[in-house]
Amino acid sequence: MPNPDRLLRSFQQAVRACRDTPGRVGRVIRLVDAAEVLIAGDLHGSLNNFRALMEKADLAKFPNRHLVVQELVHGPYRYPTGGDKSHQLIDVLATLKCQYPRQVHMLLGNHEMAEWTGQRIAKGDEYLNALFYQGLVSAYAERAQDIYAAYRQLFAVLPLAIRTANRVFLSHSLPPATRLLTFDPAALERDETEIDDVKPGGSVYSLLWGRDTRSEHVAAFLAKVDADLLITG
Repeated sequence: MPNPDRLLRSFQQAVRACRDTPGRVGRVIRLVDAAEVLIAGDLHGSLNNFRALMEKADLAKFPNRHLVVQELVHGPYRYPTGGDKSHQLIDVLATLKCQYPRQVHMLLGNHEMAEWTGQRIAKGDEYLNALFYQGLVSAYAERAQDIYAAYRQLFAVLPLAIRTANRVFLSHSLPPATRLLTFDPAALERDETEIDDVKPGGSVYSLLWGRDTRSEHVAAFLAKVDADLLITG
């Protein structure tokens, strides 16, 4: 495992890099100088999939190629002593954001928001939040709380959406039809997300938890965010 103090410094730098990403307005990024965008959906802690993705991205060779990743935590990989290993992917990505601050973008997903806001999330009979923290204890022992606080600080500044110059809108999901009328795109462009936005029914919560991808509903959402195409996780 990385040295905890060194990792904490990387996370501080990654938080600054997220806030300083060119084209950022609130928590929406309008990509600058992006000739190509490579987008990956639900990674859920898979380092093998991430390695293959990095080989494909080849960011050092293609400085105008951008990489967008999402749904990073809560995976199937476990420590022998118990706990979820998916935090390892966050550790790697924080370092990568520092290395390529302009090209690497981590979109906030519903699982990261659950960790950030303290919302319990379960799959089957397992509480994923508890497994995630148990993984930190397995990896970092008495420093687990410090590392967890750093993760939450990072999740609090991750972009909620990305826009491309050719009017493509990237987000983890889209609001359900029952919430589209009250969904406020301006909430995404606030520098500090408000508490009501991450509660059930709030604009950020709705953006990350919706699952309705019917063509007519997507068209209505795109009209509301002023875009032509939608790519979700």
